[in-house]
Amino acid sequence: MTDLIGNTKATTKATTKTTTRGKSPGKSFGNAPGKSHREGMTLMQLFQRFPDEDTAIKWFEDTRWKNGRYCPHCGSLSTSVRESGKPMPYRCRDCRSYFSVKTGTVMGGTQISLQKWVIAIYLQTTSLKGVSSMKLHRDLGITQKSAWFMLHRIRQSMKDEVEALSGPVEADETYFGGLEKNKHASKKLNAGRGGVGKSIVAGIKDRTTNQVAAGVINNTTKAVLQGFVSDHADPDAVKYTDENSAYEGLDHHEAVNHSAGQYVDGEAHTNGIESFWSVMKRSQKGVYHKFSKKHLGRYVDEFVGRHNLRGEDTQQQMEELVARMIGRRLMYKHLIADNGQESGARAAVV
Repeated sequence: MTDLIGNTKATTKATTKTTTRGKSPGKSFGNAPGKSHREGMTLMQLFQRFPDEDTAIKWFEDTRWKNGRYCPHCGSLSTSVRESGKPMPYRCRDCRSYFSVKTGTVMGGTQISLQKWVIAIYLQTTSLKGVSSMKLHRDLGITQKSAWFMLHRIRQSMKDEVEALSGPVEADETYFGGLEKNKHASKKLNAGRGGVGKSIVAGIKDRTTNQVAAGVINNTTKAVLQGFVSDHADPDAVKYTDENSAYEGLDHHEAVNHSAGQYVDGEAHTNGIESFWSVMKRSQKGVYHKFSKKHLGRYVDEFVGRHNLRGEDTQQQMEELVARMIGRRLMYKHLIADNGQESGARAAVV
């Protein structure tokens, strides 16, 4: 024990010398934990880069219109600047429509400044477990309702259209929802243990690329689970799962028996996808406290999108998120519309 502690101290000392010398403030240290190869961005650097609304607008425009400004309505490159900025800063000479950098994106119609949008995007991309609407409302000085809507629009942008994973892949399913014993008497289903009354999310992770695909599913039948795997994995990919019989019959398939205490058998294990689930579940308990059935799909999109961008520099992550905003309008009335699932929102007190 003494030798181990002594070696640890020596290693720490050596690491301190080699990792702090000659590094820029925003760059991750060579031997730092996590994604140390990435170039990060500190809060100080963020505010130095975006000190006002004009710098935020320019960044959004440069990111969206890298090859020149075009009309979001018809695609024309023939546009003009409105000196007054009203009703919008630009006008298309062909279709005669007015537009801004927000037009045709999830930010369409927002009254929140683009500087605040930059900060929200930064917080969502750099916070591994996400940001609650209460924190964002305090950080940005906007209402909690506006912060909640803003975060859902960012989640809409984080949805990642993952191509077929070439593998090897790990597939698994998990459940989200409160424990029966913790529910109010009027909410209890009294129908057993396990996944009763919970929402089901299926996921698959590529060991080679570290990319993840996940989504809400209705049940854990063979048709549904194998269909999810087939939709997201190359047919020739090696597939690793647990002992769930629903996965039996998959091509190139190996399994481990968790029920028997077996978690690794050679190359067969599901540790990677289970690590992804653990981040989501820690976030559910510590940040959001609850994922409603109504909006669970967007929370899943958030964690998949952030995970799949984690290897990029912070600036690249933010730029990618802006690119995904295009064509993904989300209106408040559609967000709160009935989709057949419980929102979990408390009724207003009269």
